[in-house]
Amino acid sequence: MSETAHYSTTEIRSWLEKQTSSILSPVQAQAKRLRDDLNMAVQSVAEVAKLLLDNSAKEIERRNMRVYNRARALNKLARLFLDRLKKLTVPDEVTYDSLSRYAQDVQKVFVVTDIDIKNWFPRISPFFIMDRRRFLSVHEKAKQSLAVLNDFLSKEYIKTKTLEETFQLINSLHNLENELVGLEEEKKRLMSERVPIEQEIEELERKIAQLKSDGPVDQLFTVEAEIEQLNKELKHKLRHLQKPFIKVQALALHGGGAGLTPDELNTLNMYLEQPFKALSTEETGYPMLKQVLEKLARLMTEDKLKLKSDKARKAEQVVNDIVKMNSLAKIHSRCVEVAFRERQILSSTKMEEIKSDLSTLQTQVERLRARKASVEAHEAVKERAYNETLDKIAGTKRAIEKNVYTSLGQKIHIL
Repeated sequence: MSETAHYSTTEIRSWLEKQTSSILSPVQAQAKRLRDDLNMAVQSVAEVAKLLLDNSAKEIERRNMRVYNRARALNKLARLFLDRLKKLTVPDEVTYDSLSRYAQDVQKVFVVTDIDIKNWFPRISPFFIMDRRRFLSVHEKAKQSLAVLNDFLSKEYIKTKTLEETFQLINSLHNLENELVGLEEEKKRLMSERVPIEQEIEELERKIAQLKSDGPVDQLFTVEAEIEQLNKELKHKLRHLQKPFIKVQALALHGGGAGLTPDELNTLNMYLEQPFKALSTEETGYPMLKQVLEKLARLMTEDKLKLKSDKARKAEQVVNDIVKMNSLAKIHSRCVEVAFRERQILSSTKMEEIKSDLSTLQTQVERLRARKASVEAHEAVKERAYNETLDKIAGTKRAIEKNVYTSLGQKIHIL
């Protein structure tokens, strides 16, 4: 069993050229000669087609009615021949694929030309007999050149097609490696752009955290936590009034029979939605709440709220505790005190400065995060392209190794 030889991507081409020069060089040289032969034959056909065009044009100018219509037909036919031939492109670089495509294109032109000759030359006869014979002779020679090329392609050149493709794969491999280098540089550039942004964001967030931990802001957080706790306590204390309040609210808005003033309705709404704010803005003894509760008690007595007996009993007990026993006195005092502290903090000059600084810093952070997101999006694109290129490189290496083994019977591994 033969050992596997290892070659770098820079070594593989020179090694393969040494191994295949005796096989490929003669074949490729022959391919170029046959390409040139066919090209010359095609040009000869174009020249005689031009002769048909010129001679038929002269007869048209003479206005000889015996020849006129046939001359016009030949003129049009010759122009078609030339237009088709002009569209043929001779491959500069000779490969099996490029030469096969050229041969196929010429074949298509010759087939259509044969059909035109068969259909039109008899109609033009007996005029332009010498010109037509000359065209037919040159056209047949060109078809022979094409036949020689096709025979070479199918019998000789096909044997070296895999080797030739292997050199093309090596070129592709080098191009892919160059692409990979470019993508690596792009990744480094984007990372060098992203890292300073991340560092700047980190520094700004540190400053924001420092500002939030400073006196007024820290105090405000403490007060807001107290407010949240008081809100929870109030909702718990007023939980048995939730249903009656909602029914009174509906009655006031739609039924018209609650008897609440607009101020009292606003007070009820606030106790439903923001009990801390509602109680903290009350005077001592929370008179607005008591007014609402007294009317609530009347509505329950008149059974206008249609409450179940158990719910009505619990609601009456809470109303009695608040109105007659001042059960909310302590929590009212706490709410007023906390609300006062909140207003003091919010209205302080220091707090205004901190809020302004925080707003500026947060705006900067948002702008930097947007820049970072944009850079990261570009990084993701480059990373995906980088990985795809790596996969293509690996696939191309395996294809080269397989072709070499198929053509030369030698096992190699490209590093």
